[in-house]
Amino acid sequence: MSIKLVVFDMAGTTVKDENKVTQTFKNALKKHGYDVPDHIINPLMGYKKIVAITKMLHLYEADALKITPHLIDQIHETFVTLMIEYYQQADFLEALPNAESTLLALKKAGIQIGINTGFSKDIAEVIIKRLEWREKGVFDYLVCSDEVAEGRPNPGMINRLRQLASISEADEVAKVGDTEVDIREGQNAGCKYVIAVTTGAFTRAELEPYHPTHIIDNIAEVLNIVL
Repeated sequence: MSIKLVVFDMAGTTVKDENKVTQTFKNALKKHGYDVPDHIINPLMGYKKIVAITKMLHLYEADALKITPHLIDQIHETFVTLMIEYYQQADFLEALPNAESTLLALKKAGIQIGINTGFSKDIAEVIIKRLEWREKGVFDYLVCSDEVAEGRPNPGMINRLRQLASISEADEVAKVGDTEVDIREGQNAGCKYVIAVTTGAFTRAELEPYHPTHIIDNIAEVLNIVL
């Protein structure tokens, strides 16, 4: 069965990151008294950020009674504020090489494009606006982690994109992302292709144990897989 919808992640997959998401996440935790090293944060960057914060607190807060919804919300609000400020003010914000041309080539071939992300909608919209992706017509649908009951690796975002695109069969969908949870999300959603890219948080060696259908170094290779 041919692919009718390709779902792409944002930071590290289609949007150049330069580790800014990890650093912003780290700074948000630090403002609330938690100094977490990059290597602990990086693997969690594909998760819904509320979930990632909760996981961090359970590792770095000895008093479990302090891990309250209020604290988690406070840290998340700090992260969102810092992330929006960065994306609004960054002198240089760009799509990864070949990302826009790949999405446009898929659309030209009649394939619908979905964007999903562990970011909340307010952060994602700032990125979309800065990159002028609506004006360029590079995608059809956007679903963010705060628009579904559960974020990755739950397939809720992909299922929602399937509804928006009127795609009835899971094997008519391909998922493209740069993290472990991107891969597991695609697998849980039953996607025909689960394509991991090495342009983000994980190396090829780190991606291999999660058994995506493909691992690629350049997003343009999606065209050879899907078309």
